[in-house]
Amino acid sequence: MFDAQNQAEERPAVCPVHAQPDHPAVKPARVGILLANLGTPDATDYWSMRRYLNEFLSDKRVVDYSAWIWQPLLQLVILTKRPFSSGAAYKSIWNEEDNESPLLTITKKQTAAIKAQMVERYGDDVRVDFCMRYGNPSTKSKVREMVDAGCTKILFFPLYPHYAGATSATANDQFFRALMDEKWQPVARVVEPYFNEPAYIEALAQSIERAYAEAETKPEKLVCSYHGVPERYLREGDPYHCQCQKTTRLLKERLGWDDTQIVTTFQSRFGPEEWLKPYTVEEVARLAEEDGVKNIAVCAPAFSADCIETLEEINEEIKESFEEAGGEHFTYIPCLNDDPAHIDALSGVIEKNLKGWLG
Repeated sequence: MFDAQNQAEERPAVCPVHAQPDHPAVKPARVGILLANLGTPDATDYWSMRRYLNEFLSDKRVVDYSAWIWQPLLQLVILTKRPFSSGAAYKSIWNEEDNESPLLTITKKQTAAIKAQMVERYGDDVRVDFCMRYGNPSTKSKVREMVDAGCTKILFFPLYPHYAGATSATANDQFFRALMDEKWQPVARVVEPYFNEPAYIEALAQSIERAYAEAETKPEKLVCSYHGVPERYLREGDPYHCQCQKTTRLLKERLGWDDTQIVTTFQSRFGPEEWLKPYTVEEVARLAEEDGVKNIAVCAPAFSADCIETLEEINEEIKESFEEAGGEHFTYIPCLNDDPAHIDALSGVIEKNLKGWLG
């Protein structure tokens, strides 16, 4: 399992050669690679869920309504009820052995695997760690640890294949807010979205081919379910919708399929306004009722790791919608998680972005 604690202890601080004897000791310079994901509650109880949901739903990148309207509704209505239902959903997928959410477990494994590849290539010149936008470990705490460990450069990598204001942008916001608190700011780079990266598409395709080969009944249709955003975000310039569509197209081409075998949908709608369509929960029911599709597979290309939206929403709620509409065989294809092909793809993206700094 990943252990970030020991990384900072590998290279002791020393006084610079030409400095005065009383000069503070300085850590040897190295490059930090900071992976970032959405976040996780610390536990499934009411107060843990309320803290997490309050941080998440108070983010203006996530809900951009006026605070005068939104905050009273959030604090007095939503956060009195939703922690119970969300807590129950998390409890149904909770990693009881490690007492943490699957997202945290998987992110630790991804970080350990990426660290092994980076250390093999760059040795002790790199430090690899991860943070969460909401909850723990916080972005601020991990930036602080990297600076303490001598990282004069940090490559920040939001683990979202597709750019969206509510994911990539808010992760970047938090990273730069953390840098504002540093007396000696490290030089920073941010990894751009990798939705069309050939190695990422290849990893997706391989996971789908494996799932189809192992399925007792071959799916008639693959549903690529992406996390949704309000429809107006597209009109306001957010590229998320277009990037999702391109991932589906590239995946279809790699698999050698035609348009009848694959469909793009969007899930996790929240609030009263229209979101990107078609909605996954409605589309799977339509496929069963109107098109007579009995066997489908669902994958979630926008998620780098399985989480509440995949393990609970797709594999429970969306599956139920399909079966109630007459569907018979529902196959959920897990996220790429710490699959070796995925780790290789992420490491390849990191290496490209380290050019000029290392290697």
